[in-house]
Amino acid sequence: MALSEFDIIARYFTRQGAYRDDVVLGVGDDAALLKVPRDRQLVLAVDTLVAGRHFPEDAAAFDIGWKALAVNLSDFAAMGATPAWATLSLTMPAVDKHWLQAFADGFYTLAEQYQVALVGGDTTRGPLSVSVQLQGYIKPGKVLRRDAAKPGQALFVSGTLGDAACALHQLQSGAVDALVFGRLNRPEPRVALGQLLGGVAAAAIDVSDGLLADLGHILEASRCGATLYPERLPASAALQNLPAGEVLEYQCNGGDDYELCFSVAPERRAQLDAMLHEQALSVAEIGVIDAQPGLRCKFADGRIITPAIHGFDHFLSDDDD
Repeated sequence: MALSEFDIIARYFTRQGAYRDDVVLGVGDDAALLKVPRDRQLVLAVDTLVAGRHFPEDAAAFDIGWKALAVNLSDFAAMGATPAWATLSLTMPAVDKHWLQAFADGFYTLAEQYQVALVGGDTTRGPLSVSVQLQGYIKPGKVLRRDAAKPGQALFVSGTLGDAACALHQLQSGAVDALVFGRLNRPEPRVALGQLLGGVAAAAIDVSDGLLADLGHILEASRCGATLYPERLPASAALQNLPAGEVLEYQCNGGDDYELCFSVAPERRAQLDAMLHEQALSVAEIGVIDAQPGLRCKFADGRIITPAIHGFDHFLSDDDD
């Protein structure tokens, strides 16, 4: 029997992914009613994923559901915010019950992990795309912003860089390493780290469009420059046996890493080190914020170059000027 729009909502998106007592009214009405804590500021983020642009046309439905929420959670991590509620807009070419169930499973698996309640949304027919708006909150004064970098602050990055870009290249060539493939399809947002960095880090951003491009957003917003030490960029075991130049390109311009890049003032360094030790977290120091505008790469042999930055852009192709 064919499913209507309301059947789809009732069957796949009305179940409790994560119960929250601050949801007064969730899925099933014209809008949601939510209780925002009185001593917190509201935080909002929205992302859209389009088939063939943000994920392969034949990507598993579970992975699409996971990633649709993960990219928003990564934005929250970059702000140091606590996620709470989400709305979902799903456009699909036809009703496929198995696909819908797997998609919902992927979405709710991550939602339950981060205690996010789905409180509304929309479904419609059309080319496959997924939009998620995430809402949450943060304590005033704890937010991480792009415009807070200052000369003398050290630059850090979490996790490893370049795995997702390597996976995409491997997909195009037909040979895929399971480790990097997982990083592409099921990224792990660094929400816990972001929350710990509130009051410790200065500027922060999540690495979604490529390290150089995203770091450039911090530098532009903060009106300063930076020196990056390429040999310090962290690489996973899967990348360490590849040619150095290829790995560096993945790390600098590949994107889809969803790691955090952040700056820390010298007077906060001891606090950062203590926090990382206590929480058994690992980050890599990769550079320093400079007063001189622009981004420079300084190698161990003393070479200093101005790197080519060509991170992901939705409206520019490789052939555009």
